[in-house]
Formats: sequence, structure tokens, C-alpha cells
Amino acid sequence: MIERAKILGRPMTVLHLSSSSGAGGAETVAASVAAGLDPSRYRSVVCLFRDGWLREHCEHLGLETHVLRMAGSLDLAWLRQFRRLLRDREVEVIHAHEFGANTWGTMAGRLSGVPVVATVHGRGYYGDRRRRRLAYRIVGRAARMVAVSEDVKRFIVETTGVSDRHVRVIHNGITLPTAVSSAVIEATRAELGLRPSDRVVLAVGSLYEVKGHRFLLEAWPEVLKACPAAVLLIAGRGDREAALGEQARRLGIEARVRFLGLRHDVPVLLEMCEAFVQPSLSEGLSIAILEAMAAGRPVVTTRVGGNPELVMDGETGVLLEPADVPALAAALGRVLAHPRDARRLGDNGRARVGSQFTMEAMVQQYETVYDAAIGRVGPAAAPGRALVGS
Repeated sequence: MIERAKILGRPMTVLHLSSSSGAGGAETVAASVAAGLDPSRYRSVVCLFRDGWLREHCEHLGLETHVLRMAGSLDLAWLRQFRRLLRDREVEVIHAHEFGANTWGTMAGRLSGVPVVATVHGRGYYGDRRRRRLAYRIVGRAARMVAVSEDVKRFIVETTGVSDRHVRVIHNGITLPTAVSSAVIEATRAELGLRPSDRVVLAVGSLYEVKGHRFLLEAWPEVLKACPAAVLLIAGRGDREAALGEQARRLGIEARVRFLGLRHDVPVLLEMCEAFVQPSLSEGLSIAILEAMAAGRPVVTTRVGGNPELVMDGETGVLLEPADVPALAAALGRVLAHPRDARRLGDNGRARVGSQFTMEAMVQQYETVYDAAIGRVGPAAAPGRALVGS
């Protein structure tokens, strides 16, 4: 299959496999890589374990997308269907994302003679389970393993025994934002019931316990004491939504907090805000933080996961220890009280993303990994295409 593709000189077919279809950072990266590959050299096919946001997003991007539903943790019928898809689409490389896709993709790749690239997006999947640690040892030997941050790489090596030499770091990247008109910004402020005097702080992320929103809400009364005009916008959905709403009511801050649900206009929300906050307890490499930095917003976040690889404390934002409510309140209060310093942090963050965390740099590095997987020599890096995390 691979040799024929090389002889014919046709684009390499890469199948992008994701075990999750939610509206999260890992899913966004999977779709972005699939859509961003050089079409003269690569053809992308997407396969998902389930329906959801990611399927809709991939189809909107014009990507050929298949859903092969998996029933349970040992679905041999799924494996047969997937191998058939590999044959039908003449797939040369499987690029898997997240634990389920990494393990099943590696198994199918070994059985079908197709090389696998397995990207690990975070720390929360396998370290506490012997079976999962063993599975990733196998993946580490049989696939080309990629971690989205140095922190995730260290975690994989320390908890699973995968060799340091077998894990490469490719930082996530984003497309730099385009300008948002003042008319759109004003219309969105009106939709959300914001007054001209309101000063907006934005949090974007799934409403799960690991994202730490409850600590942000605990800090918000102190922020309001320092800045009564502050309004907190929380964009995202998840199983903590009802509990967080109840917490806001209990704290008496519900009038100064808006739960927005899943939003498709995050660039507009970023233009409206004066600061971005992410109080996570664990992270891989946050797309939301990258988007906030690219929009020129100061970031207040926790010193966990890959966050310190993005945010330079005192230069592009503020880094705090997780679950430190007083420190979180104080940091947000300082950012709101000192607009000039906030603009400096935001400007530095925008420059950092533009030089080190672009979509182009991320995609180019994955193209290099695909080429190496099948022994194909790719073109030299184009001028100005910085390589990050190599």
C-alpha cells in the first residue's frame, strides 16, 4: 500500500482517529491538523468513535468524516470495520488522539501494517490504572508517540515507563485571529446584558471539576470588592454546570456572573474582555489560553501542566498555584486595577503566540512525523516556519 503510493507520487492518506467528539482542545487540534495539511502532499480522512461536535466541525471544514461507534471496551467488530476503512481509503498513516484512539489505533495499525502517530493531550487518562499504563507502554514501542507539552511528556515517561527517546513534544498551535468589528462587539454585549461600564473577565473551558471553576467563583466576591463593575463570563458546558450555578447563587454573585454555555464566538468574547482566567487543576497544553494570548489579553492561570510553557509569569500573564482562592482574587484585582500593565502582558502574549505557537508550525511538525513514519523525505522547512517543541 505504502510503496504503491510512493511510486504513483499521490498524496499520502492520513486517517485522523479521535475517541472523543466533544468541544475541547484535543478535538480542536485533531480537526485543525487534519484540515491544515498541505493538500498537494496529504489527504485527510477522519474517523470518530461517536457523533458530536467534532463530527459537525470536521464536516464543516470539508473533511471526509466517518463515525464507527464502539460498543464497550473490547469491540472486535469495531476493529474489523476500522481495518476495512483503512483498506478502502488506502491509509498510509493513522494519527490517533486520546487514550482510546491511541490504543485501538495502534492495535489496528499493527494488524494492518499501517504506522501510527499517537498524540497524548493530557495527564488524566491512565496513570492510576495498571492496565492503562501497560497499554501505553505498548503504544510507546509500537507507535510514534507525541506529547503536547514537556509536562505531559515527563508524566508519560515517569508513570508508564515509556522511554524518553520514544516521545516527541509538539506544542499545540492556533490560527492567529482576525479583527472583530466594533458593531459585532456591541451587539454581543447587548445580547449578554452588559452595560458600557461593565468590565469583563472571561473564562473558557468545559465545566468539569478538573477545570477549577468552583475556586474562581469562590474568589469572585473578593474581586467584586476591589472592582464592583467586574462581570465574569463563563463559556462552556459540562456536568458541573448546575452545581456552579447553585454556588453562584449561594455566594450572592449571580448578578455578576453569566454562564454562557457552548459558544461559537469566542474571538468576539475575547475582544470584549479585559482579562482571561483559567483556574484549572490539570492541563495538557491549553488552546483556550493560546487563543486569549493571541487576542492580546492578559492571562491569569494556574501553574499546572503545560501552562508554564505558554504563560511567562509577569511577562504575558500571572501564574498561581491551583486552588489558591486568595491569590486568584488578588491577581484578578491587580489586572483590573492596572490597565496599562494588563495591556503590556497582553501585547507580550500576542507576540509570543505569533512567534512560537502558530498553526503552521504545529502542522509542519506533524507532517515531518508522518513522512518519517513511512520513510518519505519531505520538503525543507519554508522560511519563517518556526519549529516548536522539536
